[in-house]
Amino acid sequence: MSIKQQETRPEPQEKVPESPPIVSDAADSPEEGDSRSEPFPDDAPISRMAILEAELSAAREELSAVNDKYLRKLAEDANFRKRMIREKEDGQRFAVTSLLGDLIPVLDDFDRAIASAETQKDYAVLHDGVQLIRRQLGSVLEAKYGLARFESLGKSFDPNHHEAVAMVQGGPEDGDEAVVAEEFLPGYGLHDRVIRTAKVRVMMPAPKTADSDALASGPEAE
Repeated sequence: MSIKQQETRPEPQEKVPESPPIVSDAADSPEEGDSRSEPFPDDAPISRMAILEAELSAAREELSAVNDKYLRKLAEDANFRKRMIREKEDGQRFAVTSLLGDLIPVLDDFDRAIASAETQKDYAVLHDGVQLIRRQLGSVLEAKYGLARFESLGKSFDPNHHEAVAMVQGGPEDGDEAVVAEEFLPGYGLHDRVIRTAKVRVMMPAPKTADSDALASGPEAE
């Protein structure tokens, strides 16, 4: 080896022993805590308040929606009651529309009968015309509306069908019960209900005398 190469070779350095790592006492103290185990501890109350405010806002929105539904329901009920009242009033006002529609032609017939009587001056024609109108009106009321006239003359007196406006005393031959002797105004019924009782004169049975009582009880006494 040459002298030049010996001069350029670096001399070996001594190795310095490494010192052990220094551990801080703060890392081993559990009281002071570690920022990695509890991040941002000061933000917890703020997050809780935000959650409560969000829940309160949602409750208010829900309450507002329920209140709106309740108000709409009240308005619908009020409108329904008003409509029912109006329909009831209209029903009462126009309940006789059909009946009046059937009576108008009768008025027309009366007008024609009056006009004919004024020109012809014939009582028989007027009588026949009025009688025809009466039959037509009775037929319409009976067939379409169930109005019927019931007979009373000669029937036994019934306070449900008859109203006695006069009385006459009957004889022994007239029987033992009150009988309709005369009809002043006819009675009418609607289906199975009496809507006007007949105004009648009633023949009362003859009062019983002592002779009639003895005659009635004679055969039994024997």
